[in-house]
Amino acid sequence: MTTAAQPTPPLPRFAAIGMVVSDMAASLAFYRRLGLAVPAGADTAPHAEAQLPGGLRLMWDSYATARAVDPDWTPPQAGSPTGLAFECDGPAGVDALYAELTAAGYTGEKPPWDAFWGQRYAVVQDPDGHGVDLFAPLPR
Repeated sequence: MTTAAQPTPPLPRFAAIGMVVSDMAASLAFYRRLGLAVPAGADTAPHAEAQLPGGLRLMWDSYATARAVDPDWTPPQAGSPTGLAFECDGPAGVDALYAELTAAGYTGEKPPWDAFWGQRYAVVQDPDGHGVDLFAPLPR
């Protein structure tokens, strides 16, 4: 007696990146400066999302939301290895955006430099200490 093969369930699709933030309005203001379209009323919401190119979403949840899901949740240490990277319009764009963000009071983690892998690179921290990489290819 033979049995019919069981259908293989579909694989999950990577759809979103989530971050838990201490100050929703401050976090969203930072990411709006990087060009993300975050809904205007999201600053006081417990959850916010922005659609990214390619169909991914970036999502933010407040500390209160994280604790509602898991009462034992505690915030990660600042400077944790989670980070996002934004491609700038050329090497000068990296320098300009780093200067704009640090002038606005955001912490510069690593000033712009020409990386050995062929990109102009810099790192600035968002309001929760997540490293945000700014990069652009160097001319060849």
